[in-house]
Amino acid sequence: MKHASLVKKFKALACEQRLRLIELLLEWEDVDTCCDGVRKAFTKASDEMNISRSTISHHFKELENAGLIHCVRNGQAVECKVDRDALEEIRSYLGE
Repeated sequence: MKHASLVKKFKALACEQRLRLIELLLEWEDVDTCCDGVRKAFTKASDEMNISRSTISHHFKELENAGLIHCVRNGQAVECKVDRDALEEIRSYLGE
């Protein structure tokens, strides 16, 4: 069972754009800290990576389905946050 969870995470991170999104979310959390994560993450990521909001939305959904991030709609904003426990699961598996 544990391996199935890891496989989902690694598959999600095998895409260069999704890996970059994780990096961006971690950077933004350090700078834009608030109680509910990064606000307007879709728009901000779309601007930063110069790709469409629909593509960003797809990537965020894949990361969320893999358990790597959590996104919550708050009015017009979408607040997203990296699941630190999921990253720790990967680190632990890799022996770091």
